Amino acid sequence: MPTPDQDGLPAVPRVVLGVSAGIAAYKACELLRLFTESGHDVRVVPTREALRFVGEPTWAALSGNPVTVDVWESVHEVPHVRIGQGADLVVVAPATADVLAKAAHGLAGDLLTNTLLTARCPVVFAPAMHTEMWEHPATRANVATLRERGSIVLDPAVGRLTGADSGRGRLPDPKEIFEVCRRVLGGRPADLAGRRVVISAGGTREAIDPVRFIGNRSSGLQGYALARTALARGAEVTLVAANVALPDPAGAEVIRVESALELRAAVLEAVEGADVVVMAAAVADFRPAARSGSKIKKTAADPDAIHLVKNPDILAELGERRREGLKPSPAVIAGFAAETDDVLANGRAKLARKGCDLLVVNQVGENLAFGTPDNAAVVLSADGGRTDIPRGPKEALADTVWDLVAARLG
Repeated sequence: MPTPDQDGLPAVPRVVLGVSAGIAAYKACELLRLFTESGHDVRVVPTREALRFVGEPTWAALSGNPVTVDVWESVHEVPHVRIGQGADLVVVAPATADVLAKAAHGLAGDLLTNTLLTARCPVVFAPAMHTEMWEHPATRANVATLRERGSIVLDPAVGRLTGADSGRGRLPDPKEIFEVCRRVLGGRPADLAGRRVVISAGGTREAIDPVRFIGNRSSGLQGYALARTALARGAEVTLVAANVALPDPAGAEVIRVESALELRAAVLEAVEGADVVVMAAAVADFRPAARSGSKIKKTAADPDAIHLVKNPDILAELGERRREGLKPSPAVIAGFAAETDDVLANGRAKLARKGCDLLVVNQVGENLAFGTPDNAAVVLSADGGRTDIPRGPKEALADTVWDLVAARLG
C-alpha cells in the first residue's frame, strides 16, 4: 500500500520503474504512461546501457522526475539508498537476463541494482530476452531464487523477438504488466508465491460442421480475473482458455483450446505438479455425436436431428482421481457452477457430486455473469462452509476465491 505522508494522509503511490538494456525498453514508455496517467509518482532508473535504446530526456519528460543512472550523481541525496527506501513498488521492465542474475546474487554495481537491494516494498520483474537465454539453467535458477525471496517474476510472452526469431521471451503487453502492478499496489498478499495454479476460462464450442457449433455465452472475464489476481499474489499460472478474445495476462502461460475434449486434455496435462486447479470455464455438457465434414446446406426438407452425447465431466474427474490417489492430483480443487434457478440447492448437489473443495455458485441470465464486468456468488466448501460474495468487480470475487484457496494451502 502507498506509504502515508508525514501528516499521516494517504500519499501518491511511489513507483520505481527500472529499465534494463533490451530492445523492449521502448515498450516501457507505454508502461510509464499508464502509471503517470493513473496518478502514480514514477521515478525511472535505467541502466546506463538502457539509455542506448531510450534516452534520458524521454524518461524525464514522460515521468516529470529527474533520471539518474549513476550512484555518483547527486551524492548528497544518497540516491542509491533513498530511491529504494521510499518506493511503494519497484517494477523492472524489461528485465534482462543480466539484471535478473545481478538481483538474484545481490550485486550492486549501478543505481538500479542498489535500488533493488534497498527496496523493502514489493518487486515485480517483467523479463524480456531471447528464448535460449530465458530457458538457460542459470536464468531459471535465478528466477527461482527471486521468487523464493518473494519477488514476482512474470513469465515472458510468446511471440516475435529481435530479428526473425520467435518464441518465449517477448515482454508481456505493458497494459497487462500494469494490471499486475496495480493489484500488487492494492495490497494483495504474496500468499501464492511458489505455488503453481491451473485455471480454465471461457466457453467450449462443440462443432456441428465446419461453420456451426454448440456453445455458450462465457466471455472468459472471470477466469482471466482469477489469473491476474493469482499472478499478483505470486503464483505461477497456467491458463487454459477456450475461445477467449482477451489479451493474455502478463506472466501467465496461456493454452488455447476450442472443445471440451481439448480442454480436458490440456487441463490434465497442465495439472501435473500443480498445487491448485480452478475450473472457471463453461464446459459444454454435450457435443454432437458426429461432425459433418462440410457445411450442412439448407434445403426444403427438414434437417436431420443432431444426436448429442455427453462430454466428460472434467471437474468430477479431477475429484475422482484425487480420491483414488492418482496423479496428477492438485491439493486444492475449485469449480464454478452457473445456475438459473434453485441456485443454492443445485450448487450443494453439485459440490457433493463433483468432489471438489470449493464450488463458486453464481446465477446467470440476462445481464448476469456472462460478459459483464461484475459478478456475485456464493462459495460453498466441502466442509460445510459458505462465503457470500456481493456483486462487485470480478477481480474482487477472484481475490475472495484465492483467500479461501490460500487458507487451505496454508
